[in-house]
Amino acid sequence: MPELPEVEVVRRGLVSWALGRTITAVDVLDQRSIRRHALGVHDFRGNLEGTVIRDVVRRGKFLWLPLAEPGAAPDSIPTVALMAHLGMSGQLLMQGNSVQDEKHLKVRLRLSGEAEKPEQLRFVDQRIFGGLFVTTLIPTNDGGPGGLSETPLPVIAAEAAHIARDPLDPAFSFEAFYARLRQRKTGLKRALLDQGLVSGIGNIYADESLWRAKLHYARPTETLRRADALRVLDTARDVMGDALAAGGTSFDALYVNVNGASGYFDRSLNAYGQENKPCPRCAAVGLTSLIKREQFMNRSSFTCPVCQPKPRNGHW
Repeated sequence: MPELPEVEVVRRGLVSWALGRTITAVDVLDQRSIRRHALGVHDFRGNLEGTVIRDVVRRGKFLWLPLAEPGAAPDSIPTVALMAHLGMSGQLLMQGNSVQDEKHLKVRLRLSGEAEKPEQLRFVDQRIFGGLFVTTLIPTNDGGPGGLSETPLPVIAAEAAHIARDPLDPAFSFEAFYARLRQRKTGLKRALLDQGLVSGIGNIYADESLWRAKLHYARPTETLRRADALRVLDTARDVMGDALAAGGTSFDALYVNVNGASGYFDRSLNAYGQENKPCPRCAAVGLTSLIKREQFMNRSSFTCPVCQPKPRNGHW
């Protein structure tokens, strides 16, 4: 499933290619991909056609496009948005009219003409776990912007209002995060995966961040010093920043950016998926240590037993 960097790559692509354009027509080729829009195809199409894509916003792994009516004042605040849920295999692709339809094309948005820019925004989804739907924008709890965007507005998609800000969000508060973290009695990785505490850190980037921070996933949160918490957040930002520079992490052809290109951050992974391979940090100083895989919350965690020592009284 795409994680925060992958969704941010898509967001940036949409900013470059779709921002400010009018949705002139909507083709729904598979109604299963708009099943979250309870009022059906006619209402879905009616809410989109003629509107202007005002912005592209992301919080955690949630992505939405605020919509404005033609001629709306530049300082007006949109009240509705197109929400995109990528699921396991959803792709948002910018394609020209002459490009043949993809095999798993589900929804097509035709956009107003703009020189040298593709005319269509296509939603492609092989496994059909994702989808598009129109949602309501509501005021944010803290009065800040809804998420990372080009025009910060104090509104958020209703479906994303329950999750915390992510480490790449300019409005993210370390103090608020640390205070809530210390109140919990759980393992550090469980906390990092808790979207109500900090959003956007999935299994891959949690393992990579903890490896860089030299912290074990079972470290009790109530024992975490301020410097440790700050270090793991800094490493999370660094890891996701590196992943963004590489275009994301693509393990197969299902995740691509809006131009159809795959990311290559998987080539730079130090811990995740590296079972029985030498720890790069230990190897650099002449130590022999192999990355270990352990079962964790019905998935896996990858750690170095030497530079990420297991805590004596950890939370598993």
